[in-house]
Amino acid sequence: MSDATADATRIELVDDDHAGELLTLRRAAFVSEAQLYDDPHIPPLTQTLHELREDMARDDVVTIGAWEGHRLVGSIRVEIEGSRATLGRLAVAPDQQGKGIGTALLFAVLPYLPEQVTEIWVFTGKDSKQNLAMYTKHGYEEQFDQAAGELTYTYLRRVLGEVEARRAAHAQRDESARPAE
Repeated sequence: MSDATADATRIELVDDDHAGELLTLRRAAFVSEAQLYDDPHIPPLTQTLHELREDMARDDVVTIGAWEGHRLVGSIRVEIEGSRATLGRLAVAPDQQGKGIGTALLFAVLPYLPEQVTEIWVFTGKDSKQNLAMYTKHGYEEQFDQAAGELTYTYLRRVLGEVEARRAAHAQRDESARPAE
C-alpha cells in the first residue's frame, strides 16, 4: 500500500451495523468475477442481507474491513476450523483496486487468528489470474482444483512460518555469498 493509502486506511472488524455496506461492497467488487465467468449467480452476488448477518454472527467467522474515513473500501472473511483458517470473499471497491488494500487485508488477518492456527487456505476461480498471482506472490501455494457446478475453484495454502523461514534462509544465503569487504 502506498504511504498515502496506508495513512488514510484503517483496518478493523466489521460489525453488524455495517452489514448493509459490506453487502454492497461485495456485490460491487464481485461483478468483475461474475463477468469473467459469465455467471451472475456466484455466491457473493446472491447472498442476502439476512444470510450475511447470520454468517457474521457465527463464532468461527471473523470479518475484517478496510476503511477510508467512513467508507468501507475492502473486506475479507476468515473462517476458523481448528488449526486451519480459510479466507474468503476478499473484496475491494472497484475504484480502489490496485492500491494494495487487498494485500493489506491478507496480512491483517494474522492478529485475529487463534494460536492453534498453523495454515491459511484461500480459494478463487481457476481463471482469476490476478487473484492467483496475488496469492502466490504472498506465499500461498496451489494445492488442488475443485469443480462446483460450472465453476472450478483453485485452492491455495500458506503454512504459517514457512514463508518467513524460506525468506530468512534466502537472505542468509545471499548474505554469505557476498564478498567480504
